Amino acid sequence: MPGLRQMDIRLRSGCGGDVLDEKKDSKKRKRSRKESYSVYVYKVLKQVHPDTGILSKAMGIMNSFINDIFECIAGEASRLALYNKRSTITSREIQTAARLLLPGELAKHAVSEGTKAVTKYTSSK
Repeated sequence: MPGLRQMDIRLRSGCGGDVLDEKKDSKKRKRSRKESYSVYVYKVLKQVHPDTGILSKAMGIMNSFINDIFECIAGEASRLALYNKRSTITSREIQTAARLLLPGELAKHAVSEGTKAVTKYTSSK
């Protein structure tokens, strides 16, 4: 149709659900945000070794590692809930999954840090 401006309508997904977004003749493309743990990895690195940096490739490896561990723990916790005929994954399933998947001393540290985080969260509510 002559005289009408073409509008680009795209679906934008966010916390509040899907929203239709109208864009008028805009040539700029907004970069999609990639979620990662890089900020947190960097904070921990600075706590442990304040004078040490990290390459972006190493940060990518750390990010993949965290995602893999998270997936393993979530899968194991899901199986534990299923075995016990439960429909909810609680901190107990997560703790048991961490104990099963992580070796010795690492499991002990993970459990104590997790317990500390849960206690901090429940006390702040």
